[in-house]
Amino acid sequence: MISDSISYWQRTAPIIPLSTDLPRSVDVAVIGGGLMGTTTSYWLARRGIAVALLEQEAIGWGATGRNGGFVVAGPAGGYLDAITRLGHETAYAVMTDTLTNQRLLRQVLEEEAIECDYREPGNIRLALTETQEQQLREEVTAFRADGFLADFLDRETLQTLIKTELSAEIRGGRLKPAQGLIHSARFVRGLAQAALRRGARGYQARIQSLVPDGDHLRIETTRGTLHAATVVVAVNAWVGKLLPELAEFVVPQREQMLAYAPLPPVFSHGISADIMAGEYFQQTLDGTILIGGCNTIAPGEDIGVWETTPLPVVQTAIEAILPRLFPALAPLQVVQRWAGLLDCTTDSHPIVDAVATRPHVLVVCGLSGHGMPFGLRFGQLVSDAVVNGTLPAALKPYQLDRPSIKKWDNTPSLRKD
Repeated sequence: MISDSISYWQRTAPIIPLSTDLPRSVDVAVIGGGLMGTTTSYWLARRGIAVALLEQEAIGWGATGRNGGFVVAGPAGGYLDAITRLGHETAYAVMTDTLTNQRLLRQVLEEEAIECDYREPGNIRLALTETQEQQLREEVTAFRADGFLADFLDRETLQTLIKTELSAEIRGGRLKPAQGLIHSARFVRGLAQAALRRGARGYQARIQSLVPDGDHLRIETTRGTLHAATVVVAVNAWVGKLLPELAEFVVPQREQMLAYAPLPPVFSHGISADIMAGEYFQQTLDGTILIGGCNTIAPGEDIGVWETTPLPVVQTAIEAILPRLFPALAPLQVVQRWAGLLDCTTDSHPIVDAVATRPHVLVVCGLSGHGMPFGLRFGQLVSDAVVNGTLPAALKPYQLDRPSIKKWDNTPSLRKD
């Protein structure tokens, strides 16, 4: 059993080599080699912009390469919950943006011949209690009222989709059809290769500071100094370390996962369940079962934690999920454990904006564990902002001046205001 610094995704995807010989200047520097930085670099390169992608470790090293591999349209959490948190207009905009992202994903995977096990079997959220069933039925009604596809499956219908006996507590589930599953690291690394083919340049360097320098920005790194006309910061949980003015809006939260040894096909869909805090699992094409969640059982819910070592109490809780939900499932053998850091906002909603205190700096952060559904669409919109010198109207729901976002307080557990 492996418990180390890499995930199943990272272990099964080739590394993309990066140069350490930085240029003196570039039109646009994109800081961060995860999903958002890579998609932004890709779209800029497609438009003929001289772009340098800067990553301190490896492409897909952070949250992108450590997630559940779900590409599910919609906001983080349930649709009705998002309407309450963000307002109906924003929740609807998120649905349309993430559906646009799915179309872009299909397009780019075909055009760039990226092999990343992408498929669209649909996503199921299990109902384990009468209250959860009622909430999911109401969510289906809300989706349909807004023109989006969703169904509630009764227990008998759900059983036909899952190839092992359901536990008695599973009452049914909400199905969002045609939602995606993906090999996260193969995707982001394949996209990085496509960006490099189109003229982007990739460099490995740790960013030390970002300093205004006339009409440009001076980027001090461990590999030297780089000047750029525009900088896009896409560094996930570390955004507050590079841009301190955002530290009160985005905090880290440790998210943990594990992998079970391959089994014959049991789960074709991506599946989630509210056992503790929205746990989730999928079975990859090689039969490996990946599962994560349970961070609410950790001290302080693992909010404000910078450590990426798996925590035994959380791992034990994760191991209890599948035997509880599927008692006849074949014996499970843990083969790998890992953790990553999420970049969380108080309203669980992304920030994509210009940084008011830093001219020529754009930021993409605060994905709150729900970045995969936005990746290509956000990268496209940020590239539009760079080229046109102004934020597209489509980014208005994600700007920092929205009323739903609050600052995290300064208590040890970093509770919400």
